[in-house]
Amino acid sequence: MANIFSRRSVMTLFSPYACPMSHAARFVLHEKAIVSEVEYYDPDNPTEELLELNPTGVSPTLVERDLVLYDSRIIMEYLDERFPHPPLHQMDPVSRASARMIIKRIDQDWYPLLDEIAESGDKKSSKAKKQLRESLIAAAPIFTDRPFFMSEEFSLIDCALAPLLWRLPMLGIDISTPNNAITNYAQRIFNRPAFKSSLSEAEKEMAETPK
Repeated sequence: MANIFSRRSVMTLFSPYACPMSHAARFVLHEKAIVSEVEYYDPDNPTEELLELNPTGVSPTLVERDLVLYDSRIIMEYLDERFPHPPLHQMDPVSRASARMIIKRIDQDWYPLLDEIAESGDKKSSKAKKQLRESLIAAAPIFTDRPFFMSEEFSLIDCALAPLLWRLPMLGIDISTPNNAITNYAQRIFNRPAFKSSLSEAEKEMAETPK
């Protein structure tokens, strides 16, 4: 293991090209302008080095010196604490806990549906598409309440949510509403330079191939 670490002189994020959880971690890296490398890999054929660092195969994997992290949300929290400026979490404990709960709800309520859609055929995924669309539309008032998701400031919540919203047009999920609350919010996030920089080539193509 020591030999593996010694080969890494800079923070490295191992990331599949199209993994939304990895995308969120990349978004944080770019938002904070952290000096790092992103090493893309095929999740169906990970390298021996990566499997030695992270035998679970869970993506993404962050390596810094002798530290190895392989949970997207833990990686995002670590990066925010390790590089505190600009902060992506509120400073007070209550607000931070509330933000963590919101991200947990996003992970529990919306991402499983996204995974089901991505892994199923068109016919099998129609129910999940309907559920995801209806759930997002029901939350539309939240997207207009503040400039960012339930916050006056850009935060880790937006980093967690943006990769999901980016993939919706490619999956044929229309989230437009009369006031375009969700699409306007999404466009504000997508226009951020850090978001654009976080996109892999595969993710850039998602915007060009809507269903």
